[in-house]
Amino acid sequence: MLRITMFSTADKIKGQGVGSAYGELLSLLDSYFPNEFSVKTNDYSPSDISHYHTINLLFFFSTFFKKSRGVKVGYVHFLPETLKGSIRLFLPFQKIFNAYVIRFYRRMDQLIVVNPSFIEKLTELGCDQDRITYIPNVVSDELFFEKTDVTKAALKQQLGFENEGFTVLGVGQVQERKGIDDFVRLAEKNPEIQFVWVGGFSFGKLTDGYEKYKNLMTSGPKNLTFTDIIPRSQLVDYYNMADLFLLPSYSELFPMSILEAFNCATPVLLRDLELYEAVIDGYFLKGKGLNEMDQVIKEVSQHPEILENYQEKSRQAAAVYSEEAVSKLWYRYYSDLVTVEKRQTQV
Repeated sequence: MLRITMFSTADKIKGQGVGSAYGELLSLLDSYFPNEFSVKTNDYSPSDISHYHTINLLFFFSTFFKKSRGVKVGYVHFLPETLKGSIRLFLPFQKIFNAYVIRFYRRMDQLIVVNPSFIEKLTELGCDQDRITYIPNVVSDELFFEKTDVTKAALKQQLGFENEGFTVLGVGQVQERKGIDDFVRLAEKNPEIQFVWVGGFSFGKLTDGYEKYKNLMTSGPKNLTFTDIIPRSQLVDYYNMADLFLLPSYSELFPMSILEAFNCATPVLLRDLELYEAVIDGYFLKGKGLNEMDQVIKEVSQHPEILENYQEKSRQAAAVYSEEAVSKLWYRYYSDLVTVEKRQTQV
């Protein structure tokens, strides 16, 4: 049985994707490989594999004890460039933090990315390409699934929204990088459509533009609702009541919210970013900017057949990134990792 130690504090901060991804992987390994992997969390006893999900300073220091840590694996949930528009730090501290992020990744024996487009970016930062592996995110089909025993109208009424008319849903932290400004503008351009954003300030006042968005959450158009952060277990009702999921982010790796929407068979509209091409191209609607996204919303709200087509595409994407499919990738990765390490040690 392989001994795997997960190092993470992501579950201490509500409403962020890193914590969701971490929890999903723990659940996946426990469900599929209870007899193959012995998984501990934040434990400094000897291990075959140490899998780092967050970049805490104490975790960084632990990487210098190679014998007890085994193979050091870093999970790349973000790069310095993807933090722009998310967290606001005093410029000198921001530069120090960015340098630390890169140093942490370089300390790893292996790196995992959730989007293959970031392999090249990591190599440009000095990481060895041969030590970088792509494994996609995954979401539980027990938490996120298509509800067939209740209507959208009933769910809308249950959640306190008008049960008639078209509903656009956004999910994520309230920050500039997520495209919140465009989400608000789209609500203003479409007063007859209900817009709902589920999420809040996971990092509080450290959030870039905190005061601006805090005011916006209470002073936006009447057809726009911000729910603030809610328990993840409640999200399934929001995805199922929505006619369209919209994520107008400017920068992402592979958002958990997209996979959650796919699992619920909710049609997806995204800002047209090159990074999505490597992982989900063909499964979603897209628009390069505000005007194109507005055109898509207007068109699909009037043509149900388009939504039905992309609802089916969401189901197809959910099958590609199913728990069963991704679990096989993790099993092969962890098993091969230790085998290769032992061979190198013997040589």
